[in-house]
Parts: sequence; C-alpha cells; structure tokens
Amino acid sequence: MAIKKQFIKSKPVCKVTFSIEAKEANTAAVVGDFNNWNPSEGELSKLKNGTFKGLFEVPKAASYEYKYVVDGTYVNDPEADGYVYNDFAGAENSVVTV
Repeated sequence: MAIKKQFIKSKPVCKVTFSIEAKEANTAAVVGDFNNWNPSEGELSKLKNGTFKGLFEVPKAASYEYKYVVDGTYVNDPEADGYVYNDFAGAENSVVTV
C-alpha cells in the first residue's frame, strides 16, 4: 500500500495516487473526506499484479481522513501520513496531508 502525491503548481490541488495490495479481492475503493465517503466516487482499478490503484485530485493545504474499502471491509492504510480517532466510526481513520 502506498500514497503518491504530485503537487500541481498551476492549480490549488494535489494529485494523490492511492494503492492497496489485495490480490484476492474483487473490488476496492478509497473513501474519505475528499469524496464524501462515497465508494462509487473512490473506485480503484485492479492491476494485473493484484494491486488496486486510483488517482484523485484533492484541494491542497489540508488533511483528509480516509480508509480503503476492500470487498466491503474498511481497512486503514499502514503507510498513511497519520491516524486520528473518529467518534462517528468508533475507530481510527488513516490521514493524508497535502
């Protein structure tokens, strides 16, 4: 799993590539503050090596809580920039800072 960030000088956004290794999974998505926790807006594409990957533009100069949804199960990212406890979820969420 990994996060790749590409800052765009001409726009107030950062292109963030989210990826998660899930060889046995059928579906994966990233959900978070940047897409209203909507799995259909965070669908990831499955690569031949079993990794799911997707590129999203998010406003920069902010931090966002997120999780992966792998076959319906919420999973934190071990390579996140940080973690924060979320009262609504009753669990920690991953954090990406751009």
